[in-house]
Amino acid sequence: MKQSICAAVLTFVLASCNYNNEGEGATKAIGYEIEDDGNKLPLYSGDMSNLAVWEEYIEAHNTRNLDAIKSLNAEENFEVYGPKGEFIQGSDAHLEFLKNWFTQANPKWKTNYLIENEFTNSNGELRQWVTSGHQLTLMVEGEEIKLSQVHDALISNGKVQMFYVTERVLAEGE
Repeated sequence: MKQSICAAVLTFVLASCNYNNEGEGATKAIGYEIEDDGNKLPLYSGDMSNLAVWEEYIEAHNTRNLDAIKSLNAEENFEVYGPKGEFIQGSDAHLEFLKNWFTQANPKWKTNYLIENEFTNSNGELRQWVTSGHQLTLMVEGEEIKLSQVHDALISNGKVQMFYVTERVLAEGE
């Protein structure tokens, strides 16, 4: 009887070691990143803690907490690419831009979705991205304007390294 139990346990352990990564819990590519040379690198679902970083970042923008925004910006090589061709380099320039924009347009974001993904580039560097969708409400000359925005944010060591913003005006009734 003891030999049968030991044999069953040993069989279970050995079968577990031969798990083929095709079933539940397996790392599965969700798409790919295309490098400048056309090389396709698999994208995988990534570290969910990066979603919390981006959520905190958006909340800091909604509450106009410039200290929190600064603490979440990467200290070196921080960049923002805006929807109208804006390029902001450096955390201080970003904060200056936000001070003016907060006063002029009173932006407010409502998050619709967050997706985390990651890949390792040809140089062996892990890149962890959060893609998020938001409804943005602005006040321009007393008129409320509603936009749909998509952000792609590179998160590195718990900090926002860079992000891109794409936007469109929402259609009537949307």
